[in-house]
Amino acid sequence: MRAVVGVISLALIATVLLDAFETVVLPRRVTRRVRLTRLFYRATWRPWAALARRLGSRARREAYLSFFGPLSLLLLLGVWAGGLILGFAMLQWALGSPLHGPGGRIGVGTYVYLSGTTFFTLGLGDVTPLGPVGRALTVGEAGVGFGFLALVIGYLPVIYQAFSRREANISLLDARAGSPPSATELLRRHGQTMEELGRLLRDWERWSADLLESHLSYPVLCYYRSQHTNQSWLAALTTILDASALVMVGIDGAPTRQAQLTFAMARHAVLDLAQIFAPGPPRAPDPDRLSPELLRRLRAALAAEGITLREDNAAEERLVTLRRMYEPYVNALAEYLLMALPPWTSATDTFDNWQAGARVRSSAATPVTPSCQRQDHEHF
Repeated sequence: MRAVVGVISLALIATVLLDAFETVVLPRRVTRRVRLTRLFYRATWRPWAALARRLGSRARREAYLSFFGPLSLLLLLGVWAGGLILGFAMLQWALGSPLHGPGGRIGVGTYVYLSGTTFFTLGLGDVTPLGPVGRALTVGEAGVGFGFLALVIGYLPVIYQAFSRREANISLLDARAGSPPSATELLRRHGQTMEELGRLLRDWERWSADLLESHLSYPVLCYYRSQHTNQSWLAALTTILDASALVMVGIDGAPTRQAQLTFAMARHAVLDLAQIFAPGPPRAPDPDRLSPELLRRLRAALAAEGITLREDNAAEERLVTLRRMYEPYVNALAEYLLMALPPWTSATDTFDNWQAGARVRSSAATPVTPSCQRQDHEHF
């Protein structure tokens, strides 16, 4: 019996240490399907998302979902710590390490208590191992606990630095593409400054590369929500893909080459992330995000700003082909992460997030109907 428990305890310790190493230290995606972290997030996200779907208010749902990323990270650290404490306690018991404790009664709970105080390096001294093997294990566990604490201290700043880098560009997109962002609005606001559009797409090519690297290394970042309910990293990435696709189809004077590079990098990020969070067969959004009628309105909106989108059968087939390259994957991510995909065109009566203060001040002088107030707050 003790031999079986000893083997299980060694397997548990090795599993936790390997999982923590792959999650925190190893700077690349781990393709192994059976992982403690993967099982943890599968087991916790599904009930969390199921409860979120029952919330009728979008603002309440986003606020509820925003807790999952940080809270799950803390819970995962607790699972790792609990697994190591239990593993070392089981190993001490399996080896029959003699202990000195108050009252002279030594049970399984005493081994767990010794393991816990050792792992967190409390050094209380009320329960101590007497044999050389037990003492060696105690020293080893104390070293593991100290190293675990150091990893946690170094891990959290890396996560939040990557989150801040991601959100900075999403906030910049507010005045450049609307709230929520849309490809039509982005092109309309840069229609007379195609050089600036090229610089913007180049910046978002780098942003997509940084997103790919950081979110593959630390997938928990995908669960972190943006500051506003009408913004998300997935919506921003989809908007850039939409805008790049339109430029690639054909817009006079537009930076086609840069759009191709940005599209390739953004599509790479979407594809790799979809393989992690939505490994099943991807499917296109239903209903279609860009119906023929919406495409006609899109062309008219661009034409009003002097932007001519190529209009022939070859151009439409090209747009359909490009959309098929990324829309099924962003749709799979949106369904799994409960993030809304951006529209191709923005409503004319919506405000950018940066205009919120002005909207509140103007409402004091101009009466606003309840329906408009509700639309201003929820946007979509």
